[in-house]
Amino acid sequence: METAVVIVAAGRGTRAGGDALPKQYRPVGGVAVLTRALEGFAAHPKIDAVLSVIHRDDQKHYLSAAAPFAGQLLEPVPGGATRQESVRAGLEQLTKHSPRNVLIHDAARPFANAALIGRVIGALGAHDGAVPALAVTDTLKRARGGRIEGTVDRSNLWGVQTPQGFLFDKIFDAHRAAALAGKADFTDESSIAGWHGLDVALVEGSPENVKLTTAADFDLAEKRLRAAAAGANAEWRTGSGFDVHAFASGDHVTLCGVKIPHDRALAGHSDADVGLHALTDAILGAIGEGDIGAHFPPGNPEWKGAASDLFLRDAARRVAALNGRIVNVDVTLICETPKIGPHREAMRTRIAQILQIGVERVSVKATTTEKLGFTGRGEGIAAQATAMVQLG
Repeated sequence: METAVVIVAAGRGTRAGGDALPKQYRPVGGVAVLTRALEGFAAHPKIDAVLSVIHRDDQKHYLSAAAPFAGQLLEPVPGGATRQESVRAGLEQLTKHSPRNVLIHDAARPFANAALIGRVIGALGAHDGAVPALAVTDTLKRARGGRIEGTVDRSNLWGVQTPQGFLFDKIFDAHRAAALAGKADFTDESSIAGWHGLDVALVEGSPENVKLTTAADFDLAEKRLRAAAAGANAEWRTGSGFDVHAFASGDHVTLCGVKIPHDRALAGHSDADVGLHALTDAILGAIGEGDIGAHFPPGNPEWKGAASDLFLRDAARRVAALNGRIVNVDVTLICETPKIGPHREAMRTRIAQILQIGVERVSVKATTTEKLGFTGRGEGIAAQATAMVQLG
């Protein structure tokens, strides 16, 4: 067997509110949370077996949630007093099947998609483990007694998700070693793996892969599913944008919201961010709202030296005002210098932050004109962009 999955569903989920029904069996969008979690793995072509770890008192609830996958799942096993013990019980059961890989997933994350699962599995070809994660974008504060003591550097901080994937033998050994050492305070498998010295890689997570913990989480999930259902009858729009800025004297350029050291700057009324200008026009074009100049006239001193994220945020607000959402954006930078590759991920992340969308919905590319034209002669930088918007 190549890849098996352990779905951890033995908790009580009391913070979710409602009645005594554990949260993994509560409906969201009319379907039990566990059913949604199982569906993503049972339908994945690279998953060979799915095993749930459940509470001893939940057999009836489990059978109802698992009914759509009759004959596709391994028999569930009872969990332990802690998540760590429950995972170990699942791994023990899987020894009968000797999988090469195992994914461990929280039942309370019902929206893990096929692409996310594929990224985790793919990374196991080169690492002992792989964990999906999203970069922390909020400012973090350290506090005591309700008073702020300082700010935490977020530059290397990531919020991890599940499924977390591992070479089966490696993570099983780590769990057994932790049990023998009396270590019972690990909150996820990556913590155990790190303690045991395994090589664990980060892969791109998904903003949609949320964990349902509180009543508010369930409310947001319900709204998201209703919006998705409404999207089936929504209107889809696309827009394009193009912009050019010439080089001028200076020591840096700003492209797609990222400041890049350079021997010249870009000339413009604002910060001359040619990438964000093209993208702003693409979004405005998709909703029939003209271009940047119509809303932020270049002759207005108010916008002198303005950061271009202001323009892009305004375009995003106009989409939201139409009850719309930005589905995806694609920016192509056309220049000989500077090199875009080293800054590409920072650009994607910055655009995602400004638009408040997942980074997987943002593409940034670069090309040259093979020394032809004004960009080829190094006289400036051009950018073109496209955006897809869903309305209704």
